This record gives sequence, structure tokens and C-alpha cells, in this order.
Amino acid sequence: MPAISDTLSIVLAGGVGSRLAPLTTDRAKPAVPFGGQYRIIDFTLSNCLHSGLRQILVLTQYKSDSLHKHLRDAWSIFNSELGEYITDVPPQQRTGASWYRGTADAIHQNLYMLRRSGAKNVIILSGDHVYRMDYSAMLEAHRKSDADVSVGCMEVSLKEAGSFGIMSFDSQQRIRSFDEKPRRPRSMPNKPQRALASMGIYVFGIDLLCHELERDSRNKASSHDFGKDLLPRLICKHRVFGYHFGDHTARSSLESYWRDVGTIDAYYQANMDLLKDQPPLDLYSDYWPIRKFDRPAPPVKIDRDRFGTPGIVTDSMLSGGVMVSGGTVSRSILGSKVRVSSGATVEDSILFDDVHIEQGAQVRNCIIDKGVRVPKNETVGITPTIDADRFTISENGVVVIPLGYHFTPSEILPLIQDQTEFFTTVSAGQVVASTHFPNRRANLGQDSITDTMSISVVDCLEMIEIKKQQAEFVAITSEIGNRGIQSFIKGSAVCEVRQWIEQRLLSQHVTCPLASQS
Repeated sequence: MPAISDTLSIVLAGGVGSRLAPLTTDRAKPAVPFGGQYRIIDFTLSNCLHSGLRQILVLTQYKSDSLHKHLRDAWSIFNSELGEYITDVPPQQRTGASWYRGTADAIHQNLYMLRRSGAKNVIILSGDHVYRMDYSAMLEAHRKSDADVSVGCMEVSLKEAGSFGIMSFDSQQRIRSFDEKPRRPRSMPNKPQRALASMGIYVFGIDLLCHELERDSRNKASSHDFGKDLLPRLICKHRVFGYHFGDHTARSSLESYWRDVGTIDAYYQANMDLLKDQPPLDLYSDYWPIRKFDRPAPPVKIDRDRFGTPGIVTDSMLSGGVMVSGGTVSRSILGSKVRVSSGATVEDSILFDDVHIEQGAQVRNCIIDKGVRVPKNETVGITPTIDADRFTISENGVVVIPLGYHFTPSEILPLIQDQTEFFTTVSAGQVVASTHFPNRRANLGQDSITDTMSISVVDCLEMIEIKKQQAEFVAITSEIGNRGIQSFIKGSAVCEVRQWIEQRLLSQHVTCPLASQS
């Protein structure tokens, strides 16, 4: 696409993103990873690139360090000798001592840069939505209609409409009304269950934009927001037109997909949509690729563990450097250099870069942020009552483990779990069955395991009574201590299980009956 030299692009990327916490605790919302290898802002910037927009200002504010780093690493592609650039612009307090107080104020504080740009038009974009869009088609429609302002819009259900700016326009697509997040949204003519919503994408002539921002800055009653303050006033006095997203003239019309990923559940579902047989957003499209930072990483490796158990991956997306060694991954998205170890399972989950799922751990319906190590035999997303004490859980039950979280010893295999019953007592000669291993049964004899089927440390840990109250747990472990732990497990596993029992009892301030065992 030839460069459009008379248009300046402004990407608003400074929002707090509090509804997406804890993913936004240490980063701006546009910098949150998406789809394994991307950041949310990559979609808006890729749209600019393919639309021929090569003069871009990214207005940042809150927790912008990782966003600045990403812009440097992934988007240092424009040629300044040709007048191309992408520049991150933090608050510079050119107009006062405040940070950005709203979408309009963010641009008002940078009028100095707008006036120096030499642009005739300005397109204002959000950096925290996931979509493909040909902005050049909207700019052409703006020119043909001789509009003063153009507003990108799309259809939404009437149920969703209260979260958007809702508009109506005439047969010429000139906007006649605009209500920001109305309690009673107006439906579309002939579509009583649909409404026409603003996408937060605006095209202005630069002179009009500068004039209106100066005027709005002097209004002490204004919230300095485009939807709440500027657009309702402009509609009355200027030619403000709507541009329908997915217009047939746009080159990306076949990809008419737009998602606000502002909540944990919306973010999770948008990622899971990528795993469908026919995903609504096809990341594998050649004609409108989404640019990203390619982290140096070796190829994906799926292999057997040291016991010969193969790694299994189904219906998932894996980024560079992922290793699945004897573990199982299904319906999940894995970031760069994720490790899934022997006997571990990952289901319906999103794992960011450098997450390690250790041996025997179970992860389900989770979002796990960068650098987290899920310990051996840990479970996350299995037992809501336990997870609620440790992590954020969304309305739809998605468990979120924050950036760099460290599991403490008292969290690993807690004493009380609301899982399926394993057994009620441990005694000599009793047949014990684990519901997680329905095909495995063993007679626990007085001196040794008599069943020919081997039982792993994981099986034995499951067989320990952890659903009973503390007194019963102590009684069981005392019985094991009196009879000797060698009665149950052979070899090096003896020490490991003994240490596990000690840690659990010490965390409950109970004397361990196995402390004297060698």
C-alpha cells in the first residue's frame, strides 16, 4: 500500500486497563500479550502499516515501560529519511502540570506535535482493541463525503450497547445523534435488537481538531473526552459522518472482526476464538499479516519423557521454544519458551512466555502470566475454593496467576481439597484406588507393595488422606510412621514423600512422627 503522507495517526495507549487486572498490574493494557506471540497494540499498528499510514504517534501514560520496549523492538521499521516514524509520547505537561485527563486532553497536550507534523488530516485510534481494518478506505470515504469529522462504527446487540457511544445517521450516513453509554440505547431502524456503536476511531481535519481541542480545554465542566464532550457538540454544527466497519470497499472487509478485550473473560474468549476450526480472526492470513516481535527461540519440541511417555498436543497454538516432554496440552495457547513436563496437563489455558508446568501439575481454565513456575503435582483451575484464596477468578471462572508469582510451600498440595475422594483410611492389606487413576489398584501389604503394577510418587501423594480434618491426617501419618514408610514406597521416593509429609505437618504446627525415620 502506498504511503499516505498527509495523514497523522494518533494511537491512544495510555489507559489504566483496571478491568483487565492483574494482567495490567505491571504493564499497560496495549502491551498485554495476545495469541501467544503478539501484543494487543500490534493489531492497530499493523492496520496502520497495511493502510499506508507511516507517521504515527503513540500516546502512552500508565506503566508504559514494557510498551515502550515493545515499540522499540518490534516497530523500529520506518525510514525517517522518507518522513516515516513511530514515536511513543508520554505526558510532557506542555499545557499544565496534569497527566492526561481524558482522550481529548491527551491529544490537546500534544498539539505542538500535531502542528509541526504538516498533516492535513488526523486519524485517532485506540491501542487496546483486537481487529483488522483498512483505514485507507475510511480516509477515502471521509474525503468523498466532504466530512469535517468521520466516526468508525459497527453494529452491536442492544444488550451490549450500553457500553458504547451509540449513534444514528441518515440515508447519507451523516450522524444525527450521539449518546455516550446510554442507559436506554436507541436501536437501528428495521433492526430492533441491534444498535450502531462507535469504535473510538475518528478522522478530523487538523485545523478543526486543534480548534475544538483548544475550546474544550477552556471548558471547566468538560471531562475532555471525545465521546462525552466533543462529538455531541460537533454533530450540531459540522458535517459528521459515520463509516461502517467492514465496508465492502475496504481490502480487509473479509476480516471484519473487532473485539474489546477489556475484561478477563473477554480477553480469554478472544484468545480461545483463535483455536476454532474456522477462527473469526485468522492469524494465518497472508494478505494482512499482524506484525510482532520475534523473540530468538529454538523450534518447538514435543518429545517423550525419560519414561518413554510421549508429549501430546491437540487443538493448540505453540510459540517458539516451547517444549512438551511427556505432558499433555489441549485447547491452549502457549507463549515463547513454555515448558510442560512429564505427567503435567494443560487444558483450556493461556500461558505467557517462560511459564514452566512441572511434573504432574494440572492446569485448567487459566491465564498464567510470564515467568511463573507451577510446582510439581500442583493443581490450578481444578478447585475453585482453593484458587479463590490465592488468585483472581473472573465471573466465568477463569483463574489468573499474576506476573512472576511464586508458590509457597504451604500452597503446594494443601491439606483440604474439594476434589474427588481418593480413600478414607490407609491400613495394612486394604485395596486402595485413586479416582484419578481408575485402572490402577494396589494391595498395600505389611512389608511391601504386592501388586505388580508400579505406583508413582504422584499416585502415593494422591493416596494420602488430605480431605480429612487435621486430627485424622495426623493419625494416618502416625500409622505410616509406626509401620515404616518403606511399606508403601521403594527407593529414592521414600525421602521425597517423607519430606512432603513433614512440610505439611510443620505448616500446621504439628509434630511430625516421621522425623526420626532414616
